[in-house]
Amino acid sequence: MTAAEVTLCFLLRDEDGRQDVLLGLKKSGFGTGKVVGIGGHLEPGESAAQAICREVAEEVHVHVEECSLLDAGTVDFVFPAKPQWDMHTTVFLSRRWEGQPTESSEIAPQWHPVSTLPHEQMWADSLRWLPPMLAGERLAVRVVLNADNETVANYTAKPLLKPAVSEK
Repeated sequence: MTAAEVTLCFLLRDEDGRQDVLLGLKKSGFGTGKVVGIGGHLEPGESAAQAICREVAEEVHVHVEECSLLDAGTVDFVFPAKPQWDMHTTVFLSRRWEGQPTESSEIAPQWHPVSTLPHEQMWADSLRWLPPMLAGERLAVRVVLNADNETVANYTAKPLLKPAVSEK
């Protein structure tokens, strides 16, 4: 069985001298009840960038252009107890978008200071890879979950070359 192709985007803003990230309380589907990044599955024929622009619009009602996406790397999620949940995830950051994030049937968006992420409400692995990606590191991450499909059995992260152009 091949891993599902998915994508995540983390919108960043500077607010009162600190950096905030947009996360969302998942209201339905995979990860219900957890605070997660905005994103979802690629549709047939879509690139990861096209998919994340669509997903951000559907889930939080803002418009992100492909040219505004910063490639933060990938995260491969491996669920040995439920291989049908395996995911290859392309992660993007963006500092530019149009509109105000608003709630959908799937996500209740929430701004959080990057320095104090709500880890107790997030997937256990996110504490390891999300802060370095938000800080500008570009990583190829592999997370293997335990049989409980919640806790981390194995974690590896390899640095990737920085993209040729980065936006500040």
